[in-house]
This record gives sequence, C-alpha cells and structure tokens, in this order.
Amino acid sequence: MSDNSFSIASFAKIIIVAKDEWRYWLRSKLAISVLAIGLLLTLSSVIVTAINTMELSHTRHALQSNAQQTFVDQPDRHPHRMVHYGHYAFRAPSPLSALDPGVDAYTGNSIFLEGHRQNSAMFADQKQSTALTQLGNLTPAFIVQTLAPLLLILIGYSSVSRERESQTLTYLLSQGTSGFTLIAGKGLALLSVIGLILVPLSVSALFSLHEGESVAAILGFILGYALYLTVWALLVLLFSSAFSKNSESFTALTLAWILLCVVMPRVASSTAMTAVPTAGKLETDFAVIAQLRKLGDGHNASDPAFAQLKTSLLKQYDVDSIEQLPINYRGAIAMASEAELTGVLNEFAEQRMQTELAQTNVSRYFGWLSPMVAVRTLSMNTAGTSIETHHRFLREAEALRFSFVQGLNKIQVEQLSYQDDMARNTDADAAQKARVEAKNWQVLEDFSFGIDKPTLRLKRSVPAFLQLLAWIAALIFVIRLVGKRLV
Repeated sequence: MSDNSFSIASFAKIIIVAKDEWRYWLRSKLAISVLAIGLLLTLSSVIVTAINTMELSHTRHALQSNAQQTFVDQPDRHPHRMVHYGHYAFRAPSPLSALDPGVDAYTGNSIFLEGHRQNSAMFADQKQSTALTQLGNLTPAFIVQTLAPLLLILIGYSSVSRERESQTLTYLLSQGTSGFTLIAGKGLALLSVIGLILVPLSVSALFSLHEGESVAAILGFILGYALYLTVWALLVLLFSSAFSKNSESFTALTLAWILLCVVMPRVASSTAMTAVPTAGKLETDFAVIAQLRKLGDGHNASDPAFAQLKTSLLKQYDVDSIEQLPINYRGAIAMASEAELTGVLNEFAEQRMQTELAQTNVSRYFGWLSPMVAVRTLSMNTAGTSIETHHRFLREAEALRFSFVQGLNKIQVEQLSYQDDMARNTDADAAQKARVEAKNWQVLEDFSFGIDKPTLRLKRSVPAFLQLLAWIAALIFVIRLVGKRLV
C-alpha cells in the first residue's frame, strides 16, 4: 500500500515538474518561437512534398501508359527496328515517399529499354535540380532527422542546468523531489514537444492509407521517428543534468548535434566507400565491352562466333544450308546473341548492385554510433525508398526489356523468311516485304512497379529499431546515474 502511494506521489510530482517546465516555455518567447517555427517548417514541408509526390505519381502512371500505347501504335515494321525503337519503364513513388524520398531523389525513376544494352535509370530529381534547388529541398524526413533535434536542444538545453544556475535545484531537492523525479518531469515535458512535432508527420502518414500504404508500415515509420526524437530528448536531459551552466550545456549539445547529425553520416559514407571499393565507370564499361566482343555480332549472320549454333540448327532441321531452314536464321542469331549478351550484362549489373548493397550495409552499422544514421535507414526501409527497392526496380525493368526484345526476335524468326530478311535493303518492294504487321507489337507486357510488402520492409528495419532502442537504454542508464548525484 505504501509502495503504491509512493509511486502515485512520485508520478504526481513528475506531472507537476512537467507542467512547470511548460509554464516556463510559455513565458519564454524564445522557446515558443522555436517550437512554432519547427511546427510550421514540418507542416509546410509535409504539404509541399505530398503535393509533389501526388503529381509525380499521376505523371509517371500517365507516362507509362502513354509509352506502352505509343509502342503498340507503331506501323508495320521490321521487328528489329522495334527492338531499337525501345520502350520506357517508369517507377511510381511509394505512398510514404512523400515523407522520405530516400534514394529515389538520386537514383532516377525511369529507364529507357532497348535491345543489346542496359541503360541506367535517369531523371533523378537531384540530378535535374540546380545547386540552389537542392539546398532548398526540405523534405519532412530531413526536417525531423536534422532540424528537430536542434529544436529540442534550443527548448530543453537549460531544463536542469537552469535550476542549478538559479540555485533552485538545492531547494527542490530539499523539498523531497528526487533527482530522478526532476529529470523525469523535464523529460515528460520534452516528450510532449516530440508529440507535437510528430503530429504533422503522423497526419500525413495516415493520408498515405488512401494511396494503398499499410497500417503496419505507417506505425513502424512513426514509431521509428518517435524513438529517434526520444534519443535526442534523453541526450538533452543528460547534458543539461551533467553541466552546471546553461552555456556549457548548450555548447556540448551543439557539438553533439554536429558530431551525430553532420559528421558521423559523412564518416559512415566515406568508410563504406573505403571498406568496399568499387570500380570506376570507365573501367567497368571497358570490362563489359571486352566481354561482349567475345560473343560475336548479333547483326551479322556470318559471324564465326555463331558457327556452333548454325551447325546445331542444320542438324536439328536436317537440312544442308541456312536457306533451307524453316525458320529465319538471322532472327535465330539475334535471339541467341541477345540471350548471351543479357547474361553478361546481368552479371556485371548484379556485381554492381551487390557492391552498392555491401557499401550500404557498412554505412548502416554506424547506426550504433549515430542515431541519425539509424533513423535514416529505418525511414527509407519502411517508406519503401531504400536501395533494395531501387535494385528490384532495375531487375524488373531488365526482365521487361529482355522479354519484349526476345518477343520481337521470335517474331523475326517465325514470321519473316531468311531470304526476305537478307534482301530488305535492295529496293522499296523488298523493304516492304521485310515488314510484319503492327498487331505483333502486342508482345509488350504491362509494367507496374509495386512497393515491397510491409512485412519485408519492417524486417529490413529491425536492426535500425534495435540500434535506437540500444541508444535509449544506454542513455536511461547513464541518466539514472547522473540523477543520483544531482546536487
């Protein structure tokens, strides 16, 4: 009974301390101004980014539909001309990308698909922007990850040190308020500020439900940011409790913000690049070209590289020459060449993606040293804007490219005779005979890139959740030690 009474009394004291802290903030124009600016920034960035994402989603769906219609509307042509005519694949943004665009802003959102080559993604927002535009791109994720900790520092750096500096701390402790109760009350007040900061983010995240986002992903997204800001609230309490002067507390917290939010993410990226080196673009391009030269020229039916294929086809159809084959030998060469070429390109592409993923994983380990690295990983994973999702887009786009190119090559094999194909450049009549009907362009499959399942996104976020929880546990342990020695 006495224990329960003690617990209730302690909680009541914590509430009183928190209310007193809010009264101080309301009297202080600086604290209220900082809070108002922070909320206004978050709210405006949420609205602007959400409108931009909705427009992007609508535009990319329209462009994808238009690209597919343009392809099938092409007139009668030689099938190989359609291989080079190509097609576009667009990646629609995920619902939560309105809050955190992740790697999408850098990696590109569309790919031009054509025969014999794999193009890289293009039209990345950052690549199209001017330097000034890049500096002005304030996404909700950037504001909460980078500016919200500053907001908490400005509001709470003097929460405990102020009591010590004004010599009211000894009076409070002598009145029966323990150091832990005092710090817990100040912490409760900071947690209420965190709740206010998360309101615009949470409302915007809930709107993504209409765009098809899952409840689990939204809860994981908001919980991640709540844990991240809790880490910063605990850091503010720790530094404010450990230093005797407001100026010392503020200076130490500012240095901590620079170290954790500015320096460590850059150190993580630099370490990842050093730990997992990558070949330069020119070096990779030369290596790819050297491999492709060994495959032969798929446009040349007489290339010695396809002698084995020729022998095999002659034996399969029991004929003496390629002119006697019931299929278009030139198309068969194109099919075989495209398959071999795609195998080589996929091998290099997979190596590049695995290297990028290894670098990303090295960088993510720094979440144990910087909560910002942890929440950035968590945010991109739950929002579906991580490097893994981008790699899946590249693989699915490549599968689409290979499918429609081989579909056109198959039409060349089955619907165009070898004689007409070889004579297509002799005159206008021969060129006309080397065409196939436009109805064959229906080989193109519909492309619609979907976001990863929420369970997979949350599974990828587990290490980042653990990193933030470890930060919170460690800080609470240290604060309890400091609270016992608070005088």
